[in-house]
Amino acid sequence: MRPSSLSFNAAEGGRAGDNMMLRGFYTFGDIYLDNMRDTAQYNRETFNLEQVDVLRGSAAMLFGRGQAGGVINQVSKLAELNDKNTVTGSVGTYDYHQFTGDFNKQLTETAAIRLNVMDRHEETYRKNPTTGDRPETDRKGIAVSFGAGIGTDNELYLNHIYTQTRDVPDFGVRFENTRPVNNGSNGRTDKTFWGSSDNFDDSDTRMTTGIFTHKFTEDTQLRTQLRHAEYKRGYWAKTPATTLPTENNSVGGNVTRKMHYETLNLQSDFSTKLNLAGMKHDVLAGVEYLKEDSYRKALQPLNPATGQPYLVTGAALNTAIAANGVTYNRHIAAALGNAVEFEADNYAAYIQDTIEFMPHWSLLLGMRRDEMRADYSSETSPKLSYGENSYRTGLSYQPTTESHYYASWSDSFSPTADLYQLTVKPQPAERSKTFEVGAKWLFLDGDFTLRTAMYRAIKDWERNTDLESTAAILTKKRRTDGVEVEVAGKLTEDWEVFAGVALMDAEILKVAENVNATTGNITLSDQRFKGQRPRNTPTATFNVWTTYNLTSAWKVGGGVEAKAARTAYNPSTTNANALFAAGGFNPNAAPGYARVDAMLAYEQPKWALRLNVKNLLDKEYYDAVYDQGGLVALGNRRQAIVTTEYKF
Repeated sequence: MRPSSLSFNAAEGGRAGDNMMLRGFYTFGDIYLDNMRDTAQYNRETFNLEQVDVLRGSAAMLFGRGQAGGVINQVSKLAELNDKNTVTGSVGTYDYHQFTGDFNKQLTETAAIRLNVMDRHEETYRKNPTTGDRPETDRKGIAVSFGAGIGTDNELYLNHIYTQTRDVPDFGVRFENTRPVNNGSNGRTDKTFWGSSDNFDDSDTRMTTGIFTHKFTEDTQLRTQLRHAEYKRGYWAKTPATTLPTENNSVGGNVTRKMHYETLNLQSDFSTKLNLAGMKHDVLAGVEYLKEDSYRKALQPLNPATGQPYLVTGAALNTAIAANGVTYNRHIAAALGNAVEFEADNYAAYIQDTIEFMPHWSLLLGMRRDEMRADYSSETSPKLSYGENSYRTGLSYQPTTESHYYASWSDSFSPTADLYQLTVKPQPAERSKTFEVGAKWLFLDGDFTLRTAMYRAIKDWERNTDLESTAAILTKKRRTDGVEVEVAGKLTEDWEVFAGVALMDAEILKVAENVNATTGNITLSDQRFKGQRPRNTPTATFNVWTTYNLTSAWKVGGGVEAKAARTAYNPSTTNANALFAAGGFNPNAAPGYARVDAMLAYEQPKWALRLNVKNLLDKEYYDAVYDQGGLVALGNRRQAIVTTEYKF
């Protein structure tokens, strides 16, 4: 189940890969893998994940950096001291098939190895009417974890993961009269796909991580992680047009990129518990270093007559394709334009202390210092240099084991070079501030929890993350006021419920400051954006998932994911008369939706059989928006998937 206040962007603005919004703010720099930054632009897979934690707030206090919405932390599967194996196989509509394997072997009393594998393919209901081609997801992965000294005072893990994608990308449909085209002119509908099997989205991701933990005592330890990661990606996609596709793929825009991103990340945390001045202290201190090396360039198609790239772009390229055909090549870089490159060094040191200063009361105090030095290929803005402090504090009151109340304040800075644009001249760093109060209660002997929170999150100097554009600032200042309520757990021995609702009141407080690429002069975006709702921030989201054990083996489940309408527009626009026609504000908007899912399962200790039906009512709905305003991505129609699982 998706957490409340989480929504999705489609891949646009130079971003490629997972692209989420939390409390109405980007999470580009706030995705982690095992508590280490995982900022690269790639499609993440879940086959090697134990769980995914969504921590809300300005970098969720514990992480101390990033943006206003919070942190998404992926927790990898690690080798364990047992022998266990699980395989699953799934088949479903739209040519869905997936295989996963999870194999763990204990080698000695303190050593083990674990292997996870995945192979998945899926299509959608959308189809190119001239070729019959459909969007495709085709992905594979393998992950190995070796652990030595597990459970001892010196614990070492060596992990490696490789994932591969060979997708046929889908850029959705266009807006028409501020709404998505579902029965438009020239025969276009929500089923129309403008791409073809010639299009591609290929990536290869490799990450190697070493984790060493030394326990000095039961309450004191030093944990150090070192990770090298390499991300290679190339894609060529067609964007939808106002006319139907043609067999030679000449209709629609061309979105291309070839990219290589390499990181080296070192993080070391020291944690201890102690008594000082009659108070209990829980201390965390650490240092972090991140090296980034990035290369990006456009792709060009080959002229099949000459075997050489076309040397034209835009409308001229489509004319050439229509006349001579096209061969898409995954490896040739464009003959036009220069590569966008950067190298960056990021350093950080941080400390925080949770002080129990009297029974049931705790105070959290924390500080982090980030330094970023980046060299870019841009002639107008070749260097960025930031040095920023971040602070956080929180007051916690826990009168009983069943109740907990808190208030927190935090601010943070986004220090990753990949998040900053090649502006004509350096602009202030992104900063976020969050104030939050909340409570959590346990019921039914701790089996059922209720959580609620109210917050105000403010973000300054929000960036457009496309490194190839000169329009650097999307908004100078904006905020979200929100309320969240979530419940989770067992109502009875057989009945489980997970549900959440989030209400968000978001507003642009100060409009963007654009920098002219030729003169360097600053021009403000349209002042009428002030006071408007930011893009892709629904007023409300709702999720519920519930399961019930009919017998000791049979289980049924169902749920609803609902989201209010989300706007899609470019708030950096200097003259937005079209958006403010007739005295109102009428941006493109993806309509709200409520999607129903269902599940039936037969489970035994060694094996299980499950039927999942996504979008049970077969509704047309829009899962993600391209926040610049032109396009919107569709969710799949009703899809049934049967999964078998065997443990040995």
